[in-house]
Amino acid sequence: MTTTNDTQPTVTVSEEDVVRALGRRSFCTLASVSPAGRPHAAGVLYEAVGTTLYVSTDRTSRKARNVAANPHVGICVPVRRLPIGPPSSLQFQATADVLALDDADITRLVEAGKLKSITGHGELDLPDGCFLRIAPARRINTYGLGLSLRRLLKDPLNAAGAVELTR
Repeated sequence: MTTTNDTQPTVTVSEEDVVRALGRRSFCTLASVSPAGRPHAAGVLYEAVGTTLYVSTDRTSRKARNVAANPHVGICVPVRRLPIGPPSSLQFQATADVLALDDADITRLVEAGKLKSITGHGELDLPDGCFLRIAPARRINTYGLGLSLRRLLKDPLNAAGAVELTR
């Protein structure tokens, strides 16, 4: 752990830890903004392929409409380790785009078995279905990752960390 100051993270977390945490989870909050500037946050199920998240939705959903109009989104992934204490989390700014069900990237990932958790309930047959591909910016901020639960509970004000992605 590094020393505390007002502008720098206090916890060192590896890129591998972040990729592992993203891959072990399947729920996040997706924040987007409408063309009128109205914020919208929605809980979504996702599948991670590395640090890129994929979300199944309908083209007419507020999420898809907002992303089509403004690709800049925010993500928060809760990382619950025990049913007590605050959850750890990953949060980052990202760029999202809307992909058709038959998009070459989606087809390749489905054929490789990489999107099973978001395509196993008929999502590929939805008449108005689409996918959101969410790619994080270089920096992923963390809270509580890289700390023991005891340390997090004892010193929650110094639990922030960050990772600069190289991928």
